[in-house]
Amino acid sequence: MTQRTLGTASPLTVSTLGLGCMGMSEFYGTPDHAGGIATIHRALDLGVTFLDTADMYGPFTNEKLVGEAIASAPLARDRIQLATKFGNERRADGSMVGINGRPEYVRAACDASLQRLGLDHIDLYYQHRVDPEVPIEETVGAMKELVEAGKVRHLGLSEASAATIRRAHAVHPITALQTEYSLFTRDIEDEILPTLRELGIGLVPYSPLGRGILTGAIDRSTLQDGDSRAAGRFPRFEGSALDANLELVARVRAIAERVGCTPGQLALAWVLAQGEDVTPIPGTKRVRYLEENVGAADVTLDAATLRELVEAVPRGAVAGERYGDMSTIDR
Repeated sequence: MTQRTLGTASPLTVSTLGLGCMGMSEFYGTPDHAGGIATIHRALDLGVTFLDTADMYGPFTNEKLVGEAIASAPLARDRIQLATKFGNERRADGSMVGINGRPEYVRAACDASLQRLGLDHIDLYYQHRVDPEVPIEETVGAMKELVEAGKVRHLGLSEASAATIRRAHAVHPITALQTEYSLFTRDIEDEILPTLRELGIGLVPYSPLGRGILTGAIDRSTLQDGDSRAAGRFPRFEGSALDANLELVARVRAIAERVGCTPGQLALAWVLAQGEDVTPIPGTKRVRYLEENVGAADVTLDAATLRELVEAVPRGAVAGERYGDMSTIDR
């Protein structure tokens, strides 16, 4: 696995593909602790060293899983890049408290994450969602203190607007923005991505496979009980919108067959082709899907194929909003 560098003012070198660990504990069907650890270990074997978690996943259990996997990993800690997040505050029973960016919470959340992870530092610490009630300068100021204390190496934001990114970056260099980006979700190309490039901030796309739909393996029969995609949270997976979006996936599949890869590999290769400062984190809890995703790093797309893909999946053709009643990028 090759590597890429996120950020310029506070650069972090990571594997070209990362691994999103959320689904090992929640949101995508039955949690699988043992399978998750096996998948993380296989990822490390394959050179996927950039691991992504958050305190809210589980809640709290995913950090413990990732920490356990790192502790038993066949790879030294200093060769693993661990990213976690704070800000979506949940109770132990899973209910939401709300978005919290208060400085005292930032400090407490970091200490709690370090304890669950069993680590002495976090390589990349994100604010998971921007708190509209707390100036970003105050939140990032507290995050900066964590860097100065040696608890955190690099800072990130998730689902932040261009204006918020600028204000945050003025307090302390932001290494990476994590936000949704795929053939199905390209809104950040208008203002956010140019801002990242201007400021020298890396992009970490989550859901680079459109929450799995771009793999070609999803239809109405494949979504399990407990799968958030079947629970009304994501309009793109409902009713006529799903039918329309599956037609777009069929176009991707046809191109993939000609290229000689799977639809998911093609979709990931498209994301990787958007720049050397882009490191997607496709999530899975299964070794076989991980291995398929890793194969995307070997898929090279020429300019004609890249044009064909965006013509096959025009931005305006994707049916449904990416979220239902959840607020996402701050305004």
